Parts: sequence; C-alpha cells; structure tokens
Amino acid sequence: MALSDYPQPSVTADVIIFTMHEQDLHALLIQRKRPPFEGMWAIPGGFVDIDESLEEAAERELEEETGVRDVYLEQLYTFGEVNRDPRGRVITVAYFALVPADVVEPQAGDDATDARWWPVYDLPPLAFDHHDILGYALQRLRYKLEYTAVGFELMPEAFSLSELQAVYEGILAEELDKRNFRRKILNADVIEETGEYRTGEGRPAKLYRFRDDAVAEINARRLFP
Repeated sequence: MALSDYPQPSVTADVIIFTMHEQDLHALLIQRKRPPFEGMWAIPGGFVDIDESLEEAAERELEEETGVRDVYLEQLYTFGEVNRDPRGRVITVAYFALVPADVVEPQAGDDATDARWWPVYDLPPLAFDHHDILGYALQRLRYKLEYTAVGFELMPEAFSLSELQAVYEGILAEELDKRNFRRKILNADVIEETGEYRTGEGRPAKLYRFRDDAVAEINARRLFP
C-alpha cells in the first residue's frame, strides 16, 4: 500500500529547559503569539519540516522562539493523545535540557510575544497538554537525580555545598538534612575543592567543582532522597 493510503499526522518538537534561579527550579516558557491558545504560555516548540531531523527541528524552534542555542538536548518522550491539538492529529516529540542560570538569556522570537523563566511549582495555565509534558519532564529529572550527577548540570563551574544542596532540594521539592547531604556528596567522590572561597555574610564558603574524571553514573547512584 502507498503512504497516501494512510492518514498523515503532523509532528512537532517541544523543548523543556530547566534552570535554578534564586534556589528555585524554573522552566523556560514562551507566550504564544498566534492561535490556537494565543496569549497563553507554552513550552517552546513547533512543527518538524520535511527535510530536517527531530533534533534539528527542536534546536531550530528553540532558537526561533527564545533565542537560545547551543544547549545539549536529551529526548524525553513522545506524546500522542488524539485530541491534544485542536488543529488536528499532532504528535510531539519532547526534548529537555538543564542549564546554569547564567548561560541562557531568553528573548522572544518571531513566533512568541514573550519568553521567560517560570518557577515549576508556580506555573501559569499552559497551552495544549504542556502541563502534563512539564510534569513528565520533572519526574524524569527527579529520577535521574537518584542515579546520576545530573544536578551538576545546573551549577556554575565553581559552587558551594550549600548552593549544590539548594539545587537538589529545588528538584526534589523537599528539604534535605545538611549534614547527611554533605556526607553523601563528599563520599560519592564526584566533586573536588577548587582552593577558593566565596566571601560575604558569615563564614567564607569553600568552593567545589565537578571532577572531570569522576564516573558520575556509578559514584552518585541512589544518593538521594
């Protein structure tokens, strides 16, 4: 049978980007400029062109709508509920990325009215099924936190243990015991001292960095919660 004998659903690529801002986990959202859901907030994304790969489409749409480029994207999941898009049968392949807050400065592109960070635990109403997609991405992030050093991807090059703990607490949405956290993270042997300190109020904070030669997938396994 020919392809024309079958229905032709459309395919989109959506991109969830997480960062930490003021000790809270944030997601990058755009405000839609056009129908459907004009004026509502949504995950950056759009339709896949016939001559590009899924990842190429995700990278292109992300740059067009937010100005963000050159971030590592990991494929998350495929969402294909029949009525997820009022325009017709649309299947979306979602990607996600983790970036330090100082790496990305979102700016609304041609297809968006606005683009900015939103705290994941205080989101506005979202277009399409994007609330479910973000929830799935957050669940995956928490799962990865249990067996990888994924939290370091949200950190600057040098960080204090308190700053690192804030990242884990922001993802898990729960408070961790300070002494227990420090013991586990230091015993995991995935960080090393930089020899520098951050000064400010109170005692100077010792700074650490992620070890390039650490086997994070093994050493950080099942650290938290």
